[in-house]
Amino acid sequence: MLEVKPASGPAPAGPQTGLTIAEAARRTGVSVHTLRYYERAGLVITTIDRTHSGRRRYQREDLKWISICTKLRSTGMPIRTIRRYAQLVCAGPGNEEERLALLESHRADVTAKLAELAENL
Repeated sequence: MLEVKPASGPAPAGPQTGLTIAEAARRTGVSVHTLRYYERAGLVITTIDRTHSGRRRYQREDLKWISICTKLRSTGMPIRTIRRYAQLVCAGPGNEEERLALLESHRADVTAKLAELAENL
C-alpha cells in the first residue's frame, strides 16, 4: 500500500532545516505553484514546517508523499480521490482495506482506459 513511513533514527528535523519550496520543487519535479496547491487542497499528510518568518521547509517524508501524489495524478486519479487517500493514511492503521479498495478501483479505471486507448489506435 502507498504510504510514507517515518524514518527510524534521529529525531525529525525542525523548521530551520529541510528544503525551501524551490528546492522541494526541483527535487520532486513539480512547480512551486503545485506544491502550494497540494497543501491547500489537503493532499499533504503532514503539516509543512515553517521558519520563524513563515517560509515553508520540506522534510524527506514530505517529498516522498508529494512523489506519491504526483504519481497518482499522472495516472489520472482525481484530486478528490487523492485527498481521500491522504485522509485515510493520516487516520493511521485500521483502514487498510478501504485504502486498498480505493487503489484497486483506480487501477481498474486506468486498465479500462488503457484498453479503450489501445482499441482506438
